[in-house]
Amino acid sequence: MKSRNLLLGTAVIALGFTSCKNEKATEAEKKVDTYVVYVDSIGNVAEADAKTNWEAIDASYQMRINDAEAALENLKDKEKAQERIDASKAKYAALRAKMQADMEVKVEAAATPSPVNSKQKLRNALFGQGKIGDDMNFSWVNKDNIHSVYQQFIHTAEDNKDSYSREDWDEIKVMYEALDSRKNTVEKEGLSSDDNRKIAGLKFKFAPMLKVNRMGAKSEEMRDAKQ
Repeated sequence: MKSRNLLLGTAVIALGFTSCKNEKATEAEKKVDTYVVYVDSIGNVAEADAKTNWEAIDASYQMRINDAEAALENLKDKEKAQERIDASKAKYAALRAKMQADMEVKVEAAATPSPVNSKQKLRNALFGQGKIGDDMNFSWVNKDNIHSVYQQFIHTAEDNKDSYSREDWDEIKVMYEALDSRKNTVEKEGLSSDDNRKIAGLKFKFAPMLKVNRMGAKSEEMRDAKQ
């Protein structure tokens, strides 16, 4: 009787051990499957979304690959499971390399300053680097600096008048009129009579030069077009 009970107990223990082993194997297969499916799912994510969330994707990948490789110990057919893991590793490595290359190009592009167009170059020369942009904001011109602004603008235009195109003169006219409009505001803010007089002298010389050179550039352009 004791012998029979001993055999029965041994059988129960063996069955429990086998069941536990099977559960571990099943769990291990699930972890390998989860890893493989995850890598495949990354390939189906829209490229823009993948780039935006790449850090989270990579962190999740590292967790799953660690689980899958640790699960190999509990699998019978380790070689087949390893082949599946290696294939997904290669797929992920290729995807990561592409993402990193694209992101590096994006970073380089962001670091490369956009070329300055001809209008902005002209504005920089007339007013100072970056002082006037497409927003045409002259709020930085005040009663204390407006005389020097006129000086730089008019002297720069005079010094370079022979190199300006018709488009340049059109832009100079627009800028000049905008500066004059700002002067009307500044006068109400307490522009000194001395600065006002000096500005009037600069404008007296510049206005006819602007008109003559702008008309001359237009005539020259029309003549070139006919030829």
